[in-house]
Amino acid sequence: MPRVSVEQLAARRARILDGARACFARHGYEGATVRRLEQAVGLSRGAIFHHFRDKEALFLAVAEQDTERMADIVAEQGLVQVMRELLAAPEELQAGWAGTFLEIARRGRTDPGFREHWRRSADALTAATRQRLRRQAAAGTVRADVDEAVLARFLELVLEGLVSHLAMDLPVGELGSVLDLVEGSVRVPQGTREGDGVLSARPGRTA
Repeated sequence: MPRVSVEQLAARRARILDGARACFARHGYEGATVRRLEQAVGLSRGAIFHHFRDKEALFLAVAEQDTERMADIVAEQGLVQVMRELLAAPEELQAGWAGTFLEIARRGRTDPGFREHWRRSADALTAATRQRLRRQAAAGTVRADVDEAVLARFLELVLEGLVSHLAMDLPVGELGSVLDLVEGSVRVPQGTREGDGVLSARPGRTA
């Protein structure tokens, strides 16, 4: 039997996570049956569960990977940018991390054990948010009259509300303007100092 290299194993694990992400986003956790996972990944259940103990472990791995992805977006562009991408959510995004994030939120409301695990995983997102706020406050583009921990919690509560709204398939018409308001409430007022994109990197925006 040919020996499988470390690189091949890593590539197969990545393939499983990518296929599972699309499957969970499209069908939800309960609807992502083993057969659907096999179809989405293109591998047998034996190959899939050689890398992951069960469906729960696979979903948690996808959730943790997507949390890291969101933390990267926060570090580079801010938490509001995460919200804008969730709100935009074209089909390709819904099949990616945004779709899985919505499913994470749905499971978190009904599964206390998963909610606790997700809360621990979300620490990276909170840390990235606070670090960015700290940097931007030092640069004079985020208001310094409110503690960064309070600002971070404010943004996280908005994110949680947005996710709940999207998870219930409610209308999104004016939510872009709501995010503009959220962004503006955290920035130093326009004209005080020209910013460099505090919370999201939208071209031409200073607030």
